[in-house]
Amino acid sequence: MFPLYSDRPISTFPFITILLIIINVIVFWMQITTPGSIDRSVFAYGMVPFNFFHPGKAHLPGQLHPHLALLTSMFMHGGFLHLGGNMLYLWVFGRNIEDDFGHFRFLLFYLAAGILATLAFAYAFPSSNIPLVGASGAIAGVLGAYFLRFPASRIHTLVIFIIFIRIIPIPAFFILGLWFFIQIGSSALTFTTSAGAAGQGGIAFISHVAGFVFGMVFTIWWLRRNFHSRGRHA
Repeated sequence: MFPLYSDRPISTFPFITILLIIINVIVFWMQITTPGSIDRSVFAYGMVPFNFFHPGKAHLPGQLHPHLALLTSMFMHGGFLHLGGNMLYLWVFGRNIEDDFGHFRFLLFYLAAGILATLAFAYAFPSSNIPLVGASGAIAGVLGAYFLRFPASRIHTLVIFIIFIRIIPIPAFFILGLWFFIQIGSSALTFTTSAGAAGQGGIAFISHVAGFVFGMVFTIWWLRRNFHSRGRHA
C-alpha cells in the first residue's frame, strides 16, 4: 500500500514540511555526486551505535562525532527508494501535523522524534558498527501524531495485490495502525535472529516503533496542555 494524499485540508502553507523534503533531497544529491560512494558518506555522517558509546574510537577516519551524527543521520539515505518512500510519507502526513502543531513546534517535534528514534536503536544495539541513516524515525513520530489527531481522515492509497491495482480511500487509523503493528512484529522478529540482534544491517524497525510512540506521547501531552491552558483562561 502506498499512501498518496489525504482528504483533510490545511489552513496554512506547509513550508517546514517542504523545507525538510528539500533538505533531504539536497543531502542525498550530495551523497551521490560527491567523489566516493553513498556508503562512504553513510559511514561518515550516519549514527554508529558503537561510536556513540565509545567516543573517539571510530573504526573509520573521517566519521563525524556521534553526538552530531544523531542529527545528521536523519537527513541521510541509503538509496533512491529509501529517500522516495520516506519523503512520500512525510508529504502525505506531515502537512496536516504541521498545520495542527504550528510551524516552529512541528520542526522541533520532528527533530526530537528523529533523535529519540535514533537513540532507541543505539541503546538496542550498543555494539553495532552499522550506521543508522534515514528520516524514518522522525517521520514515524509524525505518523504517531497523525494516528491520534486525525484517525478518521481518509488517506487515498494505491493498493497493489497481484493484478488488483486501485486507489482506495482508507481511514488513517487503519493504515497507520496496520503500519505500526507491522513495525512491532518486525522489531520483535529482528531480536530473534543473530544478525538482527547484533544490529547488522536491514531496517531499523525499533526506531520506527520508538518514533511512533514518541509521536503519540507528545500529542497526548500537547492536547492535555492545551486543554488545561484553555481551562485557566475560561
